[in-house]
Amino acid sequence: MRTDALSTTEDRTLVWDGCLNVRDLGGLPTASGRPTTRGAIVRADNLDRLTREGWDALLDHGVRTVVDLRNAEEYKPLLPLPEDVELIRVPLDELAGPAWWEAHGRLDGTPLAFRPYLEHCPHAAAALITAIAGARPGGLVVHCGAGRDRTGLAALLLLALAGVDRAAIAEDYLLSGPNVRPLYGMLGLPDPYRRIDAALAEAGTTAEAALAATLEGLDPAGYLLAAGATPARIAAVRDRLLAGA
Repeated sequence: MRTDALSTTEDRTLVWDGCLNVRDLGGLPTASGRPTTRGAIVRADNLDRLTREGWDALLDHGVRTVVDLRNAEEYKPLLPLPEDVELIRVPLDELAGPAWWEAHGRLDGTPLAFRPYLEHCPHAAAALITAIAGARPGGLVVHCGAGRDRTGLAALLLLALAGVDRAAIAEDYLLSGPNVRPLYGMLGLPDPYRRIDAALAEAGTTAEAALAATLEGLDPAGYLLAAGATPARIAAVRDRLLAGA
């Protein structure tokens, strides 16, 4: 893994042909003063759209594990997974169960859903950490469809576990909006940001404030221990994000 500390958006943005919303989670400031490690974990949108050139770029970045946060039926790749890349599924929507959707489904697509999800679905968070802790050596990419909601929640939890500055966590989340907004027009779908903005306005808050509320009082390691993740697995994920930093 490369360990050069990168902090600007341009430095963290990755160009993988077929994707719109890919960036390395390295180079972010942490409480220890060490930035997160470049090449350890990448966040992305739908890898199913990757071209052969896109897969080559992914491999060149050192990625050897794909953690897919979607339900299995969403998996419709244009090309087969490269032989030296492992696929791990952690279907966050499925793991939430019907009770979650009945109570909080209207918040889906907004950061207002993050705190309720963590409270309702600690087993899903533990499954994510366990999957990443057990991944093979090399880089790892976490993705969903747009790379904003399920991936945004995963990135928030991972970065909080690494001790990343809260403002930097929020800034990273907000980068997805401009990246994925063109996708809906390309697919002939309505722009979801009208609904997202309306939900935030109805709650009397902003995306930044909703993210801050999610992180307020969150002890990531303690939360994951209570959720059933072992100390060794929690440490392994933290070490992956900070190795060599």
